[in-house]
Amino acid sequence: MANIRRRSLLSGAAFGVLARPGRAQDWPNRPVRLIEGYGPGSAPDIIARLIGKWLSERLGQPFVIDNKPGASGRIATEAVAKSPPDGNTLLLVLNNNTVDAAIKDKLPYDFIRDIEPVAGIYRQPLVMEVHPSVPANTVAEFIALAKQKPGKINMASAGVGTGTHIAGELFQLAAGVSLFHIPYRGVQALRDLVGGQADVYFGVVASSLPQIKAGKVRALAVTTATRSAVLPDVPAMAEILPGYEFSAWYALGAPKGTPASVIGRLNKEVNAALADPQFSTQLAELGGIPLAGSAADLGHLFVSDTDKIAKVIKAANITIE
Repeated sequence: MANIRRRSLLSGAAFGVLARPGRAQDWPNRPVRLIEGYGPGSAPDIIARLIGKWLSERLGQPFVIDNKPGASGRIATEAVAKSPPDGNTLLLVLNNNTVDAAIKDKLPYDFIRDIEPVAGIYRQPLVMEVHPSVPANTVAEFIALAKQKPGKINMASAGVGTGTHIAGELFQLAAGVSLFHIPYRGVQALRDLVGGQADVYFGVVASSLPQIKAGKVRALAVTTATRSAVLPDVPAMAEILPGYEFSAWYALGAPKGTPASVIGRLNKEVNAALADPQFSTQLAELGGIPLAGSAADLGHLFVSDTDKIAKVIKAANITIE
């Protein structure tokens, strides 16, 4: 009897060991936190809520948006990097995160090492926009004005090292001008541009579009190589400065070590969203295009953007505190 009981216990133990890798198949079995680092009402928040709603409906558990603004998204990224890799904590990744990879020695985490690529969501241009009081209706006129007033025109950004900052630095390098950089905390940069406390801002189309349509700011160019469907009359920066290109992108990441089955399922569901006509129309209305692909494709984007950003940081002598 003892032998039978012993065999039974061993069988149960063996079954438990064998079953353990498959537990991710039960995921999600509780609410999932999707952390984003730019605050309510920001472009990242809009994207996080769109994809969170889709995933909640498809996977049967709430995907709760957890806003952790500050430090250009680094507070949010650190929170995810230090979370258990169980699929219950995700990060809304931005191209800003590639700045972290370029300056990893100054941060308590390594973006490439500590964040697992999951799925791309969305790519869009930024838009070079000025306050209506700025006497420039075109990029060429702005460049001429900036050369007349070196260091006197205020350039707002959502923070040092953010995409809104890097796009502006790329512009200065390409145009041969010098602007005075004022880093803000997230969406406050656009608010101060509207209020006239800043002169120029390289803003995300999704959050800038209402202000442009209302005439509160003037769009001079989009930062991608081609024009944006939502701003068809606004030239692409490459039309004025050949070779200039910068785009914002959004994706999902997870703590390193998250089960491959969880990543695979998330990737499948996100790509299903991007193929859905209604969902893709919502993205188009925000001014961008779907960023579909595998987790490996996203990993390659992490690395290639890191290399690009590192070169800008070096050329512009950007210091991240």
